[in-house]
Amino acid sequence: MITTVDYHTGGEPFRIVTGGVPGIPGADVLTRRENAPAHADHVRRLLCHEPRGHADMYGCFLVPPDDAGAHLGALFWHKDGFSTACGHGTIALGAYAVQEGLVAADPDGETDVVVDVPSGRVRARVRCSGGRVVGVTFVSVPSYVIARDVAVAGTKVDISYGGAIYASISAGELGLSFEPRHLTALVGHARRIKAALAGHPATRHPRDDRLSGVYGVIFHDDLPDDDLPAAAAPDGGSAGGGSAGGELPGAGRSVRQRNVTVFADGEVDRSPCGSGTAARMALLHDAGLRGTLVHESVVGSVFLARVAGVTAEGIVPEIEGMAYRTGRHVFELDPADPIGTGFTLR
Repeated sequence: MITTVDYHTGGEPFRIVTGGVPGIPGADVLTRRENAPAHADHVRRLLCHEPRGHADMYGCFLVPPDDAGAHLGALFWHKDGFSTACGHGTIALGAYAVQEGLVAADPDGETDVVVDVPSGRVRARVRCSGGRVVGVTFVSVPSYVIARDVAVAGTKVDISYGGAIYASISAGELGLSFEPRHLTALVGHARRIKAALAGHPATRHPRDDRLSGVYGVIFHDDLPDDDLPAAAAPDGGSAGGGSAGGELPGAGRSVRQRNVTVFADGEVDRSPCGSGTAARMALLHDAGLRGTLVHESVVGSVFLARVAGVTAEGIVPEIEGMAYRTGRHVFELDPADPIGTGFTLR
């Protein structure tokens, strides 16, 4: 039997596995990611594939953190394997840790939930009011631009890192919009771009090859920003969420964009994509943005992103959203079930 607590962040599912997973060896979370397919891939398939999941399912295994400086460790998974980063999942883990009492929280303030993930140590800054979680800010690993105007598959993309490597392109350049009728075409373009970038020098992580390779393709377009309020935020919060670090010089101008992030092998992120938003902020900051990015998803959900600081490695993005619990589950596999750990139809 496998137990889970399920959330969604901006419409994107996140299944937190709380029991029933075999031990995954490794000295740190990144090494556990390498070892996970040999030890727990059958659990990933069972929970992610139909009939218990679907082709766009997402979740994580809870594992020990790298050291006592973090509260949790997390191995993120999807239908095609294990990813290096997940911002929407980190937001859900912050809400989960506070709501389940794993981390004692200020009932009328902010509390950091520290999580070790394959790309490094991240934080979920959980904001509570009256003892209720009302917002969570994902503090990413340092994010940076890798390359611009990389020619691929008959177009050009910008490549950046936000815990995972993403290729960014304007949907308008492809003659597409974010209407549902264009979603299949966007997935097709993403698969072609990702395949064409396989092994490209611009997709190599500069320090650890285990983090190399394009994880997702982000299709983005600008939206009108003349009606943006001075401090727009989901659930009534502020653009910065009260986070430490302060705005950089020139802050205050907001930019609104919509995106569709297609990751792994054709999975569509229903949220604005947390690590993808970090990668977008690296590109936008490099282009001169010093304010807030209001980032909308294909389903209309919103993340607010800002740069909390700049390090030698890159910018430190903070991305604010909210996660909501959708259920608690006990899954099992009947040994006589001919479908076994399940299937996907794409």
